[in-house]
Amino acid sequence: MEQAPKGTMFIMAILIIGAMLGLLNQSSLNTALPSIMGDFQISTSSAQWLTTAFALVTGIVVPITAFLIQRFTTKQVFVFAMGMLTVGTLLCAVSPNFGLLLSGRIVQAVGVGIMLPLVQTLAFILIPVAKRGFSMGIIGLAINFAPAIGPVLSGWLVADHSWRLLFYILFPCTLLITLVGIFLLKNVTKQVKSKIDSLSVMLSSLGFSGVLYGFSISGSKGWESTEVLISLAVGFLALGLFVWRQFMLDNPLLELRVFKSTSFTLATVISMILMIIMLSAQLLLPIYMQTMLGYSALKSGLMLLPGAILMGAMSPIAGKLFDKFGARFLVITGLSLTVISTLLFTHLTETTSYAFLMVGYSFRMIGVSLTIMPVITSGMNSLAPELIRHGIPVNTTLRTVAGSIGTALLITIMMSYNGGSLGNTSDVHSLIHGMNVSSMVTTGAAVIALVLAFFIKRKEPLKAKAA
Repeated sequence: MEQAPKGTMFIMAILIIGAMLGLLNQSSLNTALPSIMGDFQISTSSAQWLTTAFALVTGIVVPITAFLIQRFTTKQVFVFAMGMLTVGTLLCAVSPNFGLLLSGRIVQAVGVGIMLPLVQTLAFILIPVAKRGFSMGIIGLAINFAPAIGPVLSGWLVADHSWRLLFYILFPCTLLITLVGIFLLKNVTKQVKSKIDSLSVMLSSLGFSGVLYGFSISGSKGWESTEVLISLAVGFLALGLFVWRQFMLDNPLLELRVFKSTSFTLATVISMILMIIMLSAQLLLPIYMQTMLGYSALKSGLMLLPGAILMGAMSPIAGKLFDKFGARFLVITGLSLTVISTLLFTHLTETTSYAFLMVGYSFRMIGVSLTIMPVITSGMNSLAPELIRHGIPVNTTLRTVAGSIGTALLITIMMSYNGGSLGNTSDVHSLIHGMNVSSMVTTGAAVIALVLAFFIKRKEPLKAKAA
């Protein structure tokens, strides 16, 4: 049986811990924004840039990681990513003004944007095909659990202390993992002396930032806004030119020929839909609970916690089942559960209980956990080894864009039933109806993903082998 190289467990453990710290930083400010607004005397729209800028920079950096992994050693890429995360965290902790805090978040985002594709790419390089499911399940535990615990942790800290304490807690952790990487991490990839195509980087950055920014502000500014329309037009035009440019190059920034694999394409589409389903629940349910049912931010965050814990616990189990049975059975089962659980949220009322929301959301997360990592793994397994370093950034980027676009559209649908604003809570019935319509759209997306799941081959063509 094919064996993983010596030291693989240590390398993967360091990478996963680094990714968890990055994701904790990413999601931790969600419930701390009101406190930050008070400290710096800034508006809601200004404070929102702390999360918007983070998402934009991450979306820009992810496509470049394929080149970084090919050009530089594992240690160099890891230490740079964790170094950026560490420096950004310290800047956020000591920031005397909003400008430095925002700069710290941007520096953090560079590190996180590199770490996520790095940990997944190295998992496919180091782990034998027969054990990849379980390994990706462990990674899924970290990737899915850390963002869910972040808002709860920051909510607790903000209630009794300062939002700065969160960064002071995370700073020594990120510094320690950086030092471990410097002294103990070994290189496990082959370097190829290649030059990065500057035009591709420019088009990628302009395209993804334009699209992500346009959709991120569409909910507050409206789809008729000139700013939204120009941002989306420039973004999609740049992306079109970026795609054309990649097919013209012998050594593209992103090898888009990965889509020649039907299994990879199918897996990517399903994972994009799953990202919309997962992120929409994490965003819309707290809005519904706070705006329409009157719950506090902390209590709405705690409602999501059991689902996050179950999703984290189920990810390694799903990975183990994937190694034994393959993706098709798991994905069909998980999406069936997801369809049923999303359907439950199409009939919400003013009297819907806290327990109902918690149980329904938990079932949705179980369904997603049975599906998302197995379907991504099956798609990657269909690629040749030299294409995996491109497949991960392509899949990650498209999932990020899908999540941004999907949540923006669903929020627009919900607000359209209340005059386009969440600030007007006088007509709760209209708000709840908008929430139910958004849930219907989400259910429809889940049904489409379920239909696509039946086209997954019973036994994927496993071309990729550990290097």
